Amino acid sequence: MNFSDDPRAALIEHLKAHAVRTDGPFTLRSGATSSWYIDARQTTFSGKGASIVGEAVLMEVPSDVDAVGGLTMGADPIAVATAIAASNAGRDVKAFSVRKEAKDHGTGGRLVGPVAAGSTVVALEDTTTTGSALAEAVEALRAEDVNVVKAVALVDRSGDAAAKRLEALGVPYVALVRPADLGVEG
Repeated sequence: MNFSDDPRAALIEHLKAHAVRTDGPFTLRSGATSSWYIDARQTTFSGKGASIVGEAVLMEVPSDVDAVGGLTMGADPIAVATAIAASNAGRDVKAFSVRKEAKDHGTGGRLVGPVAAGSTVVALEDTTTTGSALAEAVEALRAEDVNVVKAVALVDRSGDAAAKRLEALGVPYVALVRPADLGVEG
């Protein structure tokens, strides 16, 4: 299915219909509590939702980017959906994951998938409250000499915190959806 007329609007509608919960309180990754929660995996792990996500994120991926990904597990379905959308559009964009910790067996390390030193990438996150997961991914990628040219969050509930954190790292940042788009308070 093609959502190219307005993939961001389609993303907002899918998230509102399937991922927004207002039956809190909820404890967020940051430790803060909120009366609402966005379970973005209800969108990123559904076939239709993943199609929408891939097209919406691909709009933010510069043409010279080799791969997209971020911290496992939130970024994983977004990265794969974006790589598929890119392939469908005739672009070669790969997906990768950043492990939370390096493995000491197999191929080891924190990076998983077709990304290596010299790659140009976009870091991804499903929902951000502080920008810490994106910053961690950027730092892990840079430690392996990967060039991070942008960071994209599906949903940013951080106010300006994520943008400031990524700006401090010298990485342009885009949030596709904000709480007001979902009809909830920040």
